[in-house]
Amino acid sequence: MTPKTHLRHIKTRSLVIQAIRDFFTQNDFLEVETPIRCPAVIPEAQIDPVTSEGWFLQASPELCMKRLLSKGWDRIFQICKCFRKNERGRHHLPELTMLEWYAKGHTYLDLMDQCEALVKFIAARLNLDGRLQYRGKTILLNQPWQRIKVSEAFRLYSDIPLPEALEKNQFDEIAGFRIEPHLGNPVPAFLYDYPASLASLARLLPQNPAYAERVEFYMAGIELANGFTELNDAAEQKRRFGKENKIRSARDQSLLPMPDRFLKDLETMPDAAGIALGVDRLVMLFCDAETIDEVVLFTPEAL
Repeated sequence: MTPKTHLRHIKTRSLVIQAIRDFFTQNDFLEVETPIRCPAVIPEAQIDPVTSEGWFLQASPELCMKRLLSKGWDRIFQICKCFRKNERGRHHLPELTMLEWYAKGHTYLDLMDQCEALVKFIAARLNLDGRLQYRGKTILLNQPWQRIKVSEAFRLYSDIPLPEALEKNQFDEIAGFRIEPHLGNPVPAFLYDYPASLASLARLLPQNPAYAERVEFYMAGIELANGFTELNDAAEQKRRFGKENKIRSARDQSLLPMPDRFLKDLETMPDAAGIALGVDRLVMLFCDAETIDEVVLFTPEAL
């Protein structure tokens, strides 16, 4: 990548971030800024948090933002730095920029609508005329976007059904290598209704509690966002966090402290939905960049 190309990508990044702010402020969301360093984070088996003088650097601002919902804040968004240990690759950075938004009274169905509206808003701001070119693919933004259940995606693209994949602990492998490459081509896609065991912060489907109201958003085979209709049952959330810590213990990972203040505030949190979207990846798509390295000013290796 030439310096000229890098500068062009960084200018596009600036325009994308400004468009994100304009979109949410025009839709009556309040921008907030919560601490990135906390005494407790979400206990998750798949993420090892980065520590800082005995506290943790957030992998997501989710806990603090949901605590704001419990205090009466209705529609909030945030663009912030998040940290993931041992995550580095073409689409991964250990320090990343995240967009998160939450809204009282919304569900994961609203999140899908909002993702679609946000991407179209940014594309219009960049004068893309409803089409996004990425690595030789044309992503059609103005055609109907795909919404596909996880069980249906396994039926279409996997050689074993979803229950067998879960039983054999092959869900992530099959999803990553066989299903995700098909998603978001040639129109953006939402993968939704995840097995309950893979959605520890999401509300279960009232009509089928074997599944949860979780959605992931894809374009060009790349995952961009992960969201839920939020679980607001504090006792159930504590039980699920405990289950995640048991998995960590079985894997010889350190146990994580229970976020007690969050759990206390969860007792008064209203029904709501929230989602986290990777800004670096989104910019990468709008820049037609091959790697995430091309859309940040400094990679870890350059520091």
